[in-house]
Amino acid sequence: MCRDCGCGDPELVSVELHEKILGDNDARAQHLREHFAEDGVVALNIMGSPGAGKTALLEATAHAVHDRGGRWRLGAFSGDLATDRDAARLERAGIPAASITTGSACHLDAKMVHHALHHAPFGEVDFLFIENVGNLVCPAIYDLGQAANVVVLAVTEGEDKPLKYPVMFRHADLVVLTKTDLLPHLEVDVGAIESALVRVMLRPRMLPVSAKSGEGLDAWIEWLEGLRAPAALADAR
Repeated sequence: MCRDCGCGDPELVSVELHEKILGDNDARAQHLREHFAEDGVVALNIMGSPGAGKTALLEATAHAVHDRGGRWRLGAFSGDLATDRDAARLERAGIPAASITTGSACHLDAKMVHHALHHAPFGEVDFLFIENVGNLVCPAIYDLGQAANVVVLAVTEGEDKPLKYPVMFRHADLVVLTKTDLLPHLEVDVGAIESALVRVMLRPRMLPVSAKSGEGLDAWIEWLEGLRAPAALADAR
């Protein structure tokens, strides 16, 4: 008998499940989605590994929006196990932000986001960036009421990440390939990353971006702009 997974453990008790395990979360997420729809807010779930460049991407986004006349009102929540450092960075970059401290939880859920929304340090926004906890596993299965899922993947993470963590990438609407300014110093085949994404994403789309040099930010801003179109928002609802 296997004792690692518990299949031979005589202490285990059978339980009948009559509701989806994530049913409560999904209901709260739908409530959030209605909030966002009523207020005309485009909410994005920003996911990726620790150090992939999620915060740096949002900092660069704030600067790019400012350089274009500041036509968008931005807000952000940053999920973190123990600190508010990412939220503080976003504040310094010009994005009103609040930290959602999860303690030991390795992901954000709809209840956390809903609570943060009602205590947000900002008013009306056009875009709400929900920067999830750095993790390529758990965040993928929790609906936060978002209009789109964005996975941030750094060129330093290797070419096989989409194949090793398919659930995360399968539900992504966009993959932002970050730190592309490092490519001349690395032996990374961007084509191999694209091929891996084709194998796992429902609708493969990747944008190479460097938060440091600004390369690719125009395409990223254009993609965000497309989410504000009435048809795109209707699909998200």
